[in-house]
This record gives sequence, C-alpha cells and structure tokens, in this order.
Amino acid sequence: MPAKDGAAFLERLKKLQSEIWFDGTQITGDICEHSAFKGVIQSKAKLFDLQVSKENIELMTYTSPLTGDRVGSSYLRPTSKEDLEKRRLTTQKWAKTSAGMLGRSPDYMNTGIMALAAAADVFQDTHCRGDNLKKFYEHVRENDLTLAHTFVTPQVNRSLLYYEDNDVPISARVVKETEEGLIIKGARLLVTQGGITDELLVLPVGGNNIEEAYLFAFSIPSNTKNLKFICRESFAYRSSNFDHPLGSRFEEMDAIVVFDNVLVPWERVFLYKDYSIAYSFQQETHITTFLLHQTVARQVIKIEFILGAAQLIIESINISGYQHVQDKLCEIISGLETLKALLISSELSARQDNRGTMIPDANPLLVAVTTFSQLYPRCIEILQMLGASGLISIPTEENFSSDITPHLEQYLQGASCNAHERTKIFRLAWDACMSAFGGRQVLYERFFFGDPVRLRAGIYNNYNKDKAVELAKSFLN
Repeated sequence: MPAKDGAAFLERLKKLQSEIWFDGTQITGDICEHSAFKGVIQSKAKLFDLQVSKENIELMTYTSPLTGDRVGSSYLRPTSKEDLEKRRLTTQKWAKTSAGMLGRSPDYMNTGIMALAAAADVFQDTHCRGDNLKKFYEHVRENDLTLAHTFVTPQVNRSLLYYEDNDVPISARVVKETEEGLIIKGARLLVTQGGITDELLVLPVGGNNIEEAYLFAFSIPSNTKNLKFICRESFAYRSSNFDHPLGSRFEEMDAIVVFDNVLVPWERVFLYKDYSIAYSFQQETHITTFLLHQTVARQVIKIEFILGAAQLIIESINISGYQHVQDKLCEIISGLETLKALLISSELSARQDNRGTMIPDANPLLVAVTTFSQLYPRCIEILQMLGASGLISIPTEENFSSDITPHLEQYLQGASCNAHERTKIFRLAWDACMSAFGGRQVLYERFFFGDPVRLRAGIYNNYNKDKAVELAKSFLN
C-alpha cells in the first residue's frame, strides 16, 4: 500500500475511536471535528497531501524494498550521506507548513522506528523479539501509519532515592504474563498527540525502577481496549486563524496515558526483562542520534520563522534604524546560522555503522539541541521586547467587522501597512511568544530532549577531548 494522502489519513483517524478523555468527558463521535483536535488533525492531513503531491513525491517518498510502492522518506534507512540529506529536506519541507511548531509531526516517530528496526538484531534475545520490531516497522511504513510515544513516568517523586513500591502501580508495569501477552497497569506521560495517532510506542524508562516488570518496549494501536488518554486543557481557544494563527492550527495536545490492565500481544513486544538491552539499545541503535537529526532540521525552520516574524514587526512600525534592534536580530541570525552549520556538519561527518546504516555525527547535533534550549526562549524574549505594548493592543477578527472598524483603521495602522495587516502581524508574534500555545512551545523546547544541564554534562563526559589535550600539551615545552 503506497504513501497516503490527507483524505486517507482522515478517514483512518475517524474510524480509530481511541478512548480520549477531555475536560472530564470521554470524547465520542468524530474526533476530526472536535474543537481541541480539529486544527492539528487538519494540519497533519496537509502534510500527507504534501508528500504525495506531484512536485514533492520524488523528494518525500522512495520505492519500498518490500512492495515497490512509493513510501514516505521519513521511513528511509539512510545508507549514504545523500540519504541523510533527503531525510533532512523532507523534514524541513513538512516543518515549513507549521513554522516548526509541530514537534511531533509524523516524521519524528517514523525516524525513531526506522532506527530501531535498522538494528533489530540488538533486540534478539530470550525475552526480546527483534523480528517483531522489523515486521512492525514494515507494517507502519507500508501503511503510512502515525505513532505517538511515551518513556516518562508520572512526576510523583523525583528525589534521587525514590523507589516505587506501591501495591497499586503508579508507573506502568507488567502485572501479569499470559499466553496471549503482557498485562500492563499504571500510567505514563507525556504523550503528545495521544489518542490521535494510529499507534502508541512504549519504550523503557530510566531512573530507579529497575525491576523486570518495568523493562519492556512495545507498540499497540491507540484504540486498544482499556488504554485511556487523559488530556490537558486545550490551548486552541478559538478556531479563527486571524486571532490564533498558530494555536488554532498546530495545538498538538498532550496527555497522560493510563494502562488499565491493557493486554499487549506477544507479537507486539520488542523487549522484555533484559537489563542489558534496555540500557544499551539507544546507543546500539543510534535512535537518539537520528531523532536529534530530525529535531534540529525542524528547529532550524522554527528559528527561521521567528526571525521572519521579528522582521515583520520591525518593518511594520519602522524601528530598523535603532542599533539595539539590529543587535537583537543579529542574535537570532547568529543562532539560526549556528544551527544550520551544526546540522550540515553532522551529515558531512556521518559514518556507516557495521550494518551499513549511515549515522550522523552525534556531537554537532547534541550541541545544537542544547544551544536551542537556550536560544529559543531568548528569541521569544526578543519578540516580546520588539513588540512591546503592540502585543497587547491586538483586537480580534470580529472587531474588524464591526462599527468600530474606522477607529481601528485610524489608530492601529503601521508605518508600512494598514491596521488589519499590522494586527495580523502582531497577533502572529503574540501567539508565538505570549499566548498559552506559545508558552507551551517554550517549555516544550526547553526540555525537548530532557534536562539541558544533564544533556550538557553528557556532552562533557562523552566528548573525546584527547586531541585537544595533546594540542595544549604541545605548547608546555
């Protein structure tokens, strides 16, 4: 079955009927029309249309080695640097449709499952099933499915010495083994787009829960019996693209996922009970490196968007002549060019592993994401400083269709645009830097790959400093 278009994606999602709880009520009916999900679902449908369009199909798809059909490039196992470039350009083509705001566009987890399947032999052990993983990857690729994922435990007690010993599980764990599969009870977070993807991929967690009952990896359909998604408040407050140009379209929704004695069939289990695999699979499969590559490609587009939004503000009120304004824009430009350089560096220094998979250089990518975790909040602050009170004086779309329109046209006009256009520009910047949607984006990017301090410590501890030390030593005598 070939890569899907938007209509096929929507039809599949309508039939899914996952158990999603929103604002205290279980959602029934067509999820595609629900106010909290409609915007992001329509935006995702456009991604599918984009990949099969005549002008993009060569870039965004490739020939399946299994069926000969065209399948999405986000599933492509790279064996050359050209393949890495194809993957990057595909991600950025999709990211440009959302200003990089869709952190969980389909290519993110498609990338993850590709990386795992490319090294499926890592999971071949007594309790692990690499063959299941490979078959699942092919199933997802050939049907162009979408995945959400979870690998974080509930934030009950984050102290270093905490060890869960509750009779009733809090963190999801295996409570029973049957002939059919594993029975899972407990919760996981934070599932972005939980319930509105075809599948939920569950990966092992770190921390102090090292019992075998917590050591598992599997994927199950999002509509699996007894699987519940409990959503937070929606940040898509209005459907108007004028009032909420970003939130109305790209609010992804996050959820707690509850496993209420969920049966996971053995054929869906990839890892179970094996400590060594649970703690080494990320390094062995390079899944984190590939996810970093996809993420940095998206983040480049996100900063490019912020730069554009900032420049629109500058032009609309004619403040480009001030040096402090130029200095602020230079910060964004420097950050953008740094990310672009690090991304290209990771591809230029890529090397094939022993399976023939082309692996990007992880070091530039790690530096990029830790840089971005500081850069993005700073860019948002710059937007706020440039917009100032203009980010507050932003009437809604309905105001421009009322009797007070002449007043708005007189008092909200810009130096280079009329009041309507100026308001659109400032509402765009407001939705990125001040709305609930924008606030969630800042928090999301701060911790996209975890605690930034821990990530930077990891770079220090794992970076090969031998050549630098030798160079320094050469000047001692």
